[in-house]
Amino acid sequence: MALLELLARGSGAIAAYAAVGVILMIVGFYVIDWATPGKLSEVIRSERNPNATLLACSAMAAIGLIVAASIWSSGGRLTEGLAGTAVFGLVGIVVQTVAMLIFDRVVGISVRDLVKEPDLQPGARVLAVTHVAIGLITAVAVI
Repeated sequence: MALLELLARGSGAIAAYAAVGVILMIVGFYVIDWATPGKLSEVIRSERNPNATLLACSAMAAIGLIVAASIWSSGGRLTEGLAGTAVFGLVGIVVQTVAMLIFDRVVGISVRDLVKEPDLQPGARVLAVTHVAIGLITAVAVI
């Protein structure tokens, strides 16, 4: 395979994985938006709420871990890798959402209450670590 062809194929794969990753992060952001009162982008941008910001950032990091693991495990098979990335990423988003709901019910840490607080709350830190841990667990399961 010629160098130019190799670079073109590799660049195309990178662009395809990046597109799937960005789509998954957008979906993840809107799932967090659904779980929080108000429009999440406004809460972050206008109200500068640190709790909402931390939860959104941790969700994005978790999705990034899942996407990276899916790429790693694809073994160079682009079609299967992209499909796996999309499916595993969506599963990770669902698991993160379920974990937030469980924490709300069992532990009493409510995302809806957290984003109403103007100062960073311990509960936001716990949920943020939970997001990243679930992303890591899902990523390792993919590998």
